[in-house]
Amino acid sequence: MSWETLLDRPEFILRRRGRHLVAELREAHRVLSTSVTNGGQAEHVRFLLNHQSCEGAGHLEVHNVITEIGYPAYHARVCEEAAVQPDATAMMGTAANMHYAAVVTEADTQADDGVEVTAVITAGVEGNATCAGDPANWRETDAGMEKVPAYAGTINTMLLVNRPLTVSALARAAMTMTEGKSAALQRLAVPSRQSADLATGTGTDQFCIAAPARGEGVRTSTSSHVKLGELIGRAVRQATQEALRWQNGLEPSYTRGVFHALARYGVKEATFFDDIAPLLSASDLELLRKNTKAVMYEPMVGAAAHALATVLDRVRHGSLPASVQRDAAVQQAATLAANVAAKPGEWPAYRQRLWGQTPGWGQTPGKKGLIFSTGGAKALILAAIALGWTEKWRASSR
Repeated sequence: MSWETLLDRPEFILRRRGRHLVAELREAHRVLSTSVTNGGQAEHVRFLLNHQSCEGAGHLEVHNVITEIGYPAYHARVCEEAAVQPDATAMMGTAANMHYAAVVTEADTQADDGVEVTAVITAGVEGNATCAGDPANWRETDAGMEKVPAYAGTINTMLLVNRPLTVSALARAAMTMTEGKSAALQRLAVPSRQSADLATGTGTDQFCIAAPARGEGVRTSTSSHVKLGELIGRAVRQATQEALRWQNGLEPSYTRGVFHALARYGVKEATFFDDIAPLLSASDLELLRKNTKAVMYEPMVGAAAHALATVLDRVRHGSLPASVQRDAAVQQAATLAANVAAKPGEWPAYRQRLWGQTPGWGQTPGKKGLIFSTGGAKALILAAIALGWTEKWRASSR
């Protein structure tokens, strides 16, 4: 099978074949990478390799192979498949499909120095998204790694800059790149799979950053305060969003739905009808089943769901004083109910009815303020949706 050329630049050529994506550097580059072999900072690396190492779920063969033969031997095997030199290659692995790779090049159009940044990203977040500081599933000890279930999802980033960078600027590029990735996840409201927070990345993210080792026009800063940092952040943000669009179907219009906004608080599509059934009559429940997408993706309902999620976040993080936390959540829940019902004028009545349906609220020992459990938030959300749906086709009291 021949290689497909995705991008041809004086500094590198980007090509793809099957499960492999390779950036071949045409001159000496300073590379910073997470690769287990040839990783860290290096100047002898000539190939940046991203490959699909497994399927997203239930595929442990590669893990078993690595355990059996060791990572260096596995690295050599994959490099042989991709026809690159193992001792000159920085490698990343993922369950993402290489045909979903997003390639974004950004340049400073207001300057004539020809500075360019290219981000090449594969991404998946359905099973492995985390927020920095979430509970971890692995522990490294002197005896090695202990435990953990396999999760599908990785964001792999190749970042190629066409001007030399100082060592400090190369390190700063990793920070700016990471912030760009997290900004993409924020825009898509990607939830952590480990907590009620929004995700900042996945637990298996990897990267390779490359810039010419020598030459004119050395750049000393990749901070977001300078134009080069802006280009890095924008290219990574756009490429991450594009990769997630194809790999996971995560485009902005899709993320407007109730389940995307509130799954972090337990309102999940897989269990939704079982959870809400006790709150609806059999006929109302059946009608909702038949019209789920029309209701749960209705723009004003989605807007209310995201607003409620934001307020619940602020309550959970203690941003609001205890005296207003409950009322703030109930007000947003009433807006959700009013939008489901398509009766904005009934908001005061819905707020009053929902006020008494906030179980799980109370003092938490050792903490200041009024705290609610995730279960309490879920109960309030379900009550709001059930109230709105019950009221939608009922004659208005006004």
